[in-house]
Amino acid sequence: MKELLRSFALQAIRGLAGFSAKAGAYEGLRIDGVNDIIAVASGKGGVGKSTTAVNLAVALAKKCELKVGLLDADVFGPSVPMMMKIHGKPEVNKEMRMIPIENYGVKCISMGLLVEKDAAIVWRGPMVMSALEKMTRGVDWGKLDILVVDMPPGTGDAQISISQRLQLSGALIVSTPQDIALMDARRGATMFSKVNVPILGIIENMSCFKCPHCGEPWHIFGSGGARKAADEMCLEFLGEIPLEVEIRRGSDEGVPIVISDPDSVVSKAYFHLAQKVVNKLENLSYRHPEIRL
Repeated sequence: MKELLRSFALQAIRGLAGFSAKAGAYEGLRIDGVNDIIAVASGKGGVGKSTTAVNLAVALAKKCELKVGLLDADVFGPSVPMMMKIHGKPEVNKEMRMIPIENYGVKCISMGLLVEKDAAIVWRGPMVMSALEKMTRGVDWGKLDILVVDMPPGTGDAQISISQRLQLSGALIVSTPQDIALMDARRGATMFSKVNVPILGIIENMSCFKCPHCGEPWHIFGSGGARKAADEMCLEFLGEIPLEVEIRRGSDEGVPIVISDPDSVVSKAYFHLAQKVVNKLENLSYRHPEIRL
């Protein structure tokens, strides 16, 4: 594994992870064996993007019975290992490609599996780009129907590089109803539009909190903001995910709520979202042209 980490630095020095049209054509935009790649993104952190990505991936595997992979592309703040309860370093095959660690029917790769726990990753852009290249084409994903990419928050180099170096079938924007979150969600949607990635829609996370005693909904972060933003941007509104204690508990314990409580209102919302994503991918007429050297 140390050799893999050392190779990140070597590739960064050689410029293989450079962000340019020439680099974008490096080995084509597709990942062999992967039918569709979708990005789960947000304009800012703290809106539940990773929680959504994890539960969506597991819902696609369990409810939709698909072969699913999950790439934790948040190099500086990887959370998938904890949320998916996966540990240890990935093994490497004869072709020096990492073998993803599987749990709940989902194959996972994360920077959190490659470094020591609580280690601070202090890398500049070229190192990050090289690491992302290793965690996409440097992985033996096998045959996948869908690869879910948990994108880093924001709209910087890493986000743009992923969008242009992978043949993304679409992007899912996650936001809370709060105006400050929606402002950055719009920026995220604009970024994907500029790099010609279809936007599957907007999902409103933490839509409301239901009192466990009386059942009354409390709209802590506002009400209907994501739906309104979707209408303004002419995007599909994919639904609401309420704020519940069990979601937080499941994330901390490494058991997604779609596994721990599949009959809950929240799990049904994730299952509904997964089916919508599958339908969108099936009906999407636009596909990126495959580019190869």
